[in-house]
Amino acid sequence: MEGLLAAFGISFAVIFVAELGDKSQLMAMTFATRYRLLPVLAGITAATAVVHAVSVGIGYGLGVALPTGPISLIAGVAFLGFGAWTLRGDALTEKEKTKAERSTAAAFWTVAGAFFLAELGDKTMLATVTLATQYGWFGTWLGSTIGMVVADALAILVGRLLGKHLPEKLIKYGAAVLFAVFGIWLIIEGVQQTW
Repeated sequence: MEGLLAAFGISFAVIFVAELGDKSQLMAMTFATRYRLLPVLAGITAATAVVHAVSVGIGYGLGVALPTGPISLIAGVAFLGFGAWTLRGDALTEKEKTKAERSTAAAFWTVAGAFFLAELGDKTMLATVTLATQYGWFGTWLGSTIGMVVADALAILVGRLLGKHLPEKLIKYGAAVLFAVFGIWLIIEGVQQTW
């Protein structure tokens, strides 16, 4: 039970922070201006649960098949890369923005489909793969899924309350620092396990 809670807590925190300032939050805010909040959050939750289940399956399989020391080193370097990716920033393309604004399909399926496609290969998916190599699959899946949904729900609510007055740079730098801290932590863990 303790391992499950650790996997949940770490996955929730990492994915929540990774999602801050991500294009998925921009998509969530855009969909929330067109549709009711409940179908938007349900679509986000469904898409995230599926994408993160795939991510956890890949990561857990790698974690079982490979020795943990080198995996920690690779995961640490990956997290440093995620920090740099976060600093680079994310933005909606015109195609993604148009799809979010003009879709005529049912809100749930529109949001779920858009989020599923947007999350494939995104940093939160890759971070979930990385976390699953280190921690239990169920806690990682549950924590990463809930972390992303909470971050997107927060973005919708804050976006509605504050409009465009969000401190994007502060969010971006904070997320990058957290990725760097986790990256360094994993590298130190990997070095200790390898040598």
